Amino acid sequence: MTSAPLIEVRDLRTWIDGSDGVVRAVDGVSFSIGRGETFVLLGESGSGKSMTALSVARLLPEAARVVSGAIVLDGEDLLQLPESSMRDVRGSRISLIFQEPGTSLNPVMTIGEQIGEVLRRHTALRGSAVRQRVVELLAAVGLQDPPRQANAYPFQLSGGMKQRVMIAIAIACEPDLLIADEPTSALDVTIQSQVLELLRELQGRMGMSILLITHDFGVAAEMAHRVGVMQAGRIVEVAPREQFFRAPAHPYSRKLFDSLPGRLERGQTVTAGSDPLLELSGLKVHFPIRKGVFRRVAGHVKAVDGVSLSVKAGQTLALVGESGSGKTTVGKAIVQLLPLASGSVCFQGVDLSTLSASALRERRRDFQVIFQDPYGSLNPRMRVMDIVEEGMRSLGVGGDRAARLGRVDEVLGQVGLSPEMRLRYPHEFSGGQRQRIAIARALAVQPRLIVCDEPTSALDVSVQAQILRLLQDLQNRLGIAYVFITHNMAVVEFLAHEVAVMHQGQIVEHGATRDVLERPQHPYTRTLLSAVPVLDPASGREAIRH
Repeated sequence: MTSAPLIEVRDLRTWIDGSDGVVRAVDGVSFSIGRGETFVLLGESGSGKSMTALSVARLLPEAARVVSGAIVLDGEDLLQLPESSMRDVRGSRISLIFQEPGTSLNPVMTIGEQIGEVLRRHTALRGSAVRQRVVELLAAVGLQDPPRQANAYPFQLSGGMKQRVMIAIAIACEPDLLIADEPTSALDVTIQSQVLELLRELQGRMGMSILLITHDFGVAAEMAHRVGVMQAGRIVEVAPREQFFRAPAHPYSRKLFDSLPGRLERGQTVTAGSDPLLELSGLKVHFPIRKGVFRRVAGHVKAVDGVSLSVKAGQTLALVGESGSGKTTVGKAIVQLLPLASGSVCFQGVDLSTLSASALRERRRDFQVIFQDPYGSLNPRMRVMDIVEEGMRSLGVGGDRAARLGRVDEVLGQVGLSPEMRLRYPHEFSGGQRQRIAIARALAVQPRLIVCDEPTSALDVSVQAQILRLLQDLQNRLGIAYVFITHNMAVVEFLAHEVAVMHQGQIVEHGATRDVLERPQHPYTRTLLSAVPVLDPASGREAIRH
């Protein structure tokens, strides 16, 4: 890196016109990025990170405007350029990678067409030269068989492959600055590790600067040369990576550190029952592969292939593994949302798969589920009190209407929400509050077991900490058992008593949490753990590899 910065952001103010007045999304932000440097903007949702990035690229939504400040790229203020000139800057000198590649790629264009579009817009390449460059770029981002992938459509690629395609598009013209907005938050830890390694490798080869936006402290530790912490539209701290992770200076930075699962104090845990509450034996779930005009079954995908597990009352079993490993399918099979190919799911000694529909309905109050996305799992047209009461009414529990509404107020209080909130709709709450509503809905019927499917993966660290503490407190007070599906090892360490590692539909390792995390026996478990970004190099695993 040279001492002269590639880009300087000076006293940037970006405001958004809303129905309730003006929101100062970015309120006097200043920072610089050196050539070949990675500057990480760290902070929670709503802090202004993404709006800062969109301001730099001049891709603001209609309601937003830059009120004042300067964005100087190599001596030229981008805010003074006409839009026609800015279009030449975007894609050639500044490129962007967004959080969700599935929504960033055009579903009706092949991968090669989408990369070629950038090359034809910003370079003199045409015809076969474009096709050759497309193949070179796909090879550069590590995709196997680049000529074949160039002819593929986005739906034919995995999440990690789609993110690699987004990187190929972004680096097509060898930009000076790459803006990466949460580029790995939707990816498993092993894929995340590969994408971060790829970005470091490309940076070293091309000398580009990176503005990386994240709320993941592990990603920041892996990637940053310097870290800026944003809160309420302002940067409250800027420091070199080593200094920041050794001794964060600002109270807000320290608060975020204290919210990390690995730093939370684990409270008292209930004594587990002696007999299993839930037993899975030889569980198999197969999905048919249909081909031809008549959609005949030509084979099966063995999503879950012989899983045996048990969970005691008051205990948490963490189910970990990559996307496609079968974790969520196991969770759905436990609560009887999927038919079994073979095996059994026994709850309190009763095989649920043998029950009639009416008998199963009577047992459903004993086991509930919390999904990953609370906004998607809550009916936007229903008030909170109706959402929470719905399960009681459907299952015929909780007494009359007055008694059920009393129970609604009780469970809202248990999850830290006031009774007055029962009259609101889901869109009137934050992500963390919506997840609390989803938990309240599950608690309303007084279950013995809750399947939690990635309930904190979309949440900021401080909100995640609140939900984890809440789940642990509820377990301690009510003796609830959890099957906790996740790929966050820090969450596993904080919450789980036992952990089972899934790979290709099977359990490859199972044991006490500390034993599995500290002394993994299976190669896949060791691969999974080695891919987890960690903050403290003294912890035994290398946190900073560049």
